[in-house]
Amino acid sequence: MDKKPDQENGSEATTTVTAPTMTAAAVQPPEPQPQPSRQPLTKPQPSLQPLVAPQLSALASVHHGFFTRSGGTSWGRGDLNCGIAADDHPAHVDENRCRVQEKLSAQALVTLNQSHSAIVHCLTAMPDWPRGRGPVGDGLVTSVPGLALGVLSADCGPLLAVDPVAGVVGAAHSGWKGTAGNITRALVEAMERQGAARDRIVMALGPMIRQESYEVGPEFPDHFRTAVADHHRFFRPADRDGHFLSDIAGIIATQAQAEGVAQFVDIGGDTYADEDRFFSARRSAHRREPDFGRLISAIALD
Repeated sequence: MDKKPDQENGSEATTTVTAPTMTAAAVQPPEPQPQPSRQPLTKPQPSLQPLVAPQLSALASVHHGFFTRSGGTSWGRGDLNCGIAADDHPAHVDENRCRVQEKLSAQALVTLNQSHSAIVHCLTAMPDWPRGRGPVGDGLVTSVPGLALGVLSADCGPLLAVDPVAGVVGAAHSGWKGTAGNITRALVEAMERQGAARDRIVMALGPMIRQESYEVGPEFPDHFRTAVADHHRFFRPADRDGHFLSDIAGIIATQAQAEGVAQFVDIGGDTYADEDRFFSARRSAHRREPDFGRLISAIALD
């Protein structure tokens, strides 16, 4: 399951990623992002029905969604794969991303070259990134209206956040390495640098691999010694001797609460167990499948 940083992978361990950092990088590209070209469709476009967090939906100035695998054009089965690095036709991926962008009423949709880090980029203008894909990192923050921030996942935890008063939104990909490095803290700090206040931030966690589906080896819990207090409480003994069932979602929730955000909600959903709705890197690995799709979760301001 080892994946290179540019493969936008799910919750499995990677061996090529360097230690996470906790800094936010300012990015100020000069030109608007061109829209991906679209081919005429021969079939009606299905209406995307992303999962949403009620706390975010209640905010009139914010559009968001935790998109499922349904409603796209990929692999001849209507999958909404939004990962550029996936083994998929580029035209299908571009069309899928356009559909997400339109659903969010956004002018542009951007993602990163995810690497299981705690690197967060702050965008102060519309970026001119080829196909909407930016530099290495796992978190995005902006106050630019109409710019949708997306994170890709296939077992990892997608986080969406907003300070509705300051008009600042953020998105983060919290894989197990990013969770061990506390990307939640990095995201909150980056939002503060853009004018947000942590006691106004509303944050939501979307579908990811859940404890019943995530068995790990005996060395795995030690990765979280500094990530959360009393880290062993998030690891329940599995049937196999010395193995554990890991609650990464619980760690993320605890980290968000420790940062003092105003509201945190976990909308649930197990990407490994629910094949009809979600892609899963771990499930694909267990089946020895050559690749897997990437879900997208995104947020934008009016």
